[in-house]
Formats: sequence, structure tokens, C-alpha cells
Amino acid sequence: MIPLLITLIIALALSSIGFKNYVWFISIGYGFAVAGCGVYACIYEAWLLGIILIIYGLRLSGYLVYREIATTYNKKMKGEIKDGKTVPMGVKIAIWVTVSLQYMCMVSPVTFRVVEDLTQSDVCAVVGFIICVIGLAIESVADVQKQMAKKKNPKRFVDSGLFKIVRCPNYFGEMLFWTGILVSGFTVCSNVGEWIVAILGYILIIYTMFSGARRLEVRQNKVYKDDPEYQKYHDTTPIMLPLVPLYSVEKHTWLKA
Repeated sequence: MIPLLITLIIALALSSIGFKNYVWFISIGYGFAVAGCGVYACIYEAWLLGIILIIYGLRLSGYLVYREIATTYNKKMKGEIKDGKTVPMGVKIAIWVTVSLQYMCMVSPVTFRVVEDLTQSDVCAVVGFIICVIGLAIESVADVQKQMAKKKNPKRFVDSGLFKIVRCPNYFGEMLFWTGILVSGFTVCSNVGEWIVAILGYILIIYTMFSGARRLEVRQNKVYKDDPEYQKYHDTTPIMLPLVPLYSVEKHTWLKA
């Protein structure tokens, strides 16, 4: 299936920035890969979904580049995230190929529009696009709110704005975005193989988000273990999904990535 192979090549090429810093395979390179696949979709006139992939990818990579350059994030995370200097090249290659395959699967509902020559918008494309926009808006607002709160009080956990509703609104927004991409593929996945690829991509990103939420929770539980306000916030605010009483995933070690 040539379009699927092309998106894999795009993902491999644009995520290869991770060879400079292997964490970038799953951060800056991730955003670039998604944006690149969006450009490919636009070339074949799948404009609605292609454009939202481009906006999503460039916003994410832009935010991460800014965080790398203009904030103290790296200093705070030093010791928790390996710098990659001691990571063997074979391991880096394995990570590069694995995440690129994941990105290929994640964008596959859009790619299958090219495969099935159904690049024009239909009901599922429009509904999926709307869900993507909502998810992207939530994620973007959450990032800004966290940045502003940390600038005001760097040593305090964030519980204002969207963080009053859920402890990881940025992760929730990302899950919503990829839910929209999956929904957009309901009218184009025409066989079992295509459904498997699309659903696999969705499962992998949901797992990645919950894994990220677990890492954040473990870190915050260490930093704020003696803060009664944090303990109350932790015990009364859902970690990932608004109104769903799931308050902790720390003990779910199977989420460790």
C-alpha cells in the first residue's frame, strides 16, 4: 500500500531529528512527523484533515522547541530523562523505527482517504475535524495556562483553569484530537487490515498518554508529598478524563514505558 509506505518514510525522515537527542524521537520529531503527513494529505486534496494535522504538528513542535530554548525545563528534568549520550546506536535505531511505525498508524485514517480516493470531506471527516479542533484547543489552552501558572509560582503545582477539572488536560486534549482522527476514518477503512492499523495507532497513543500521566503523577507525588493542598487536589480531581473518577494510575506499572 504505497500511501501508507510514504507516510512511514515521511515519519522516519522527520523524526530522525531524534538522533541528535533521542528524546526528540517522541517529542519534537513527533510533531514534525505528524505535520509532514498532513502536508502529504493536502497534496492529495484531503484538505480538512491534512491542515489540522499540520497545525497540530507545528504547534506541538513549536511549543517543545520553545520549551527547550527559552525555559528552565531541561534543568528541572535533568536526572529524570537521559541525555541520550550513553544510549547505543542500535537502541536509537529501534526507537526511531518503532515510533515512526506508530506515527504511520496514528495518521492512517487520513492516509486511507488517499488509498480509497475519498479525499473530499464527508460526514465522518467533518465530525472528526470538529473533535480534533476541540482537542487541539484544550491542549493549547492547557499548555498556556500551565506556563503562566509556573511563571507566577514555579514551586507550586498547577490547579487553575482547565487543571481544576482534570489534572492532565493537555493529555486529555491530545487523546481527544486523535479520537477525532480515528472517527474521520470510519467511512474510509474498507477492510480488516485497514481497521487493524487505524485502531492500533489509536490504542498506542492512548497508552502513551496514560503512560505520560503516570510518569507525571509519580514525579508530583515525590515533589509535593508533604503538601496537604496537593494531596487534596490529587484525591479529588480526575487525572485524565473529566467527570471520570479515576484519580491515580501510579500503581498501574504496566503503563510504564
